[in-house]
Amino acid sequence: MVDPITLGTSLGLGGFGVYLLNRYWQQRQAQLRAQALLDKYSTRSRIGLHHGEMRLLVTMPQVGELPLAEQAAWQERDERRNRNFLELGLQQTNAEEEHTPDVDENVPDDDERLMELEARQVWTDEHEAPMTEHAAVVAEEHVGSGVIVATEEDEEPEVNMDERLEREGGASGEVQISLAWDDYNDLDLHLFCPSGERIYFNNKKSECGGHLDVDMNVRPVSNTPVENVVWAGNAPLGTYKVGVHFYKHHRKRRTKRVCKYRLRVVTHGRSREYLGSIKYGQAMQMVTSFSLADAAHKG
Repeated sequence: MVDPITLGTSLGLGGFGVYLLNRYWQQRQAQLRAQALLDKYSTRSRIGLHHGEMRLLVTMPQVGELPLAEQAAWQERDERRNRNFLELGLQQTNAEEEHTPDVDENVPDDDERLMELEARQVWTDEHEAPMTEHAAVVAEEHVGSGVIVATEEDEEPEVNMDERLEREGGASGEVQISLAWDDYNDLDLHLFCPSGERIYFNNKKSECGGHLDVDMNVRPVSNTPVENVVWAGNAPLGTYKVGVHFYKHHRKRRTKRVCKYRLRVVTHGRSREYLGSIKYGQAMQMVTSFSLADAAHKG
């Protein structure tokens, strides 16, 4: 006769083994699907020499470039990300009403900026675990959120990325990702690195050499803000994913709950820009992802 404890233990271990096997199968299917998308829809271009070696840039598609069935699958994943964001309690609330008749009449002083920085740090400390969980869900995505790849016809004279970066002391480098928008809201740039690290306002430097050197509008100080993540040199090979999060809606005149933005990605001197929008209370957007590889090993 089999001992009940032994039988129960065996059944428990067996059930756990089935769980692990099922989880591995799901992860493997996701990897195979991502690779299939990469092989079928990504764009590849050689971008020049780096220390004597040719680099290959591989850019994943935007959702609108996929077949309808794949678009529907992406939409389901996006709805899951939005539910995840709300269920984790990550929507920032306004602690004060900021109805100012003229934004120039009420520019925050240093004490107010310090108070807002401290408030953000308190919020971050309280929500670090759920934010990390949400970021992990977003990082599973390989397809861009449907932004427009900007052309010369899409140029907007008022959005001069270089002028804003120069004004704020933003650096340039081998890989540079810059985000600009045109109101007092607080958008945040999140960069998922090849090393697995995430660069954002609470982790401004990665061990793989990336640096968030411009972070704006914690306090609503500018209606022409910019943020910047850069690898000055020795940018690592691997996959980079660019996320945008609508952290806080500052209630200033002409500042709305839907924010248009412009994102620029520079890789070894070559630039691509994206036009998009994000709604307050929406999950972090995976705007685009790209990979740097050694072209000599890609055929």
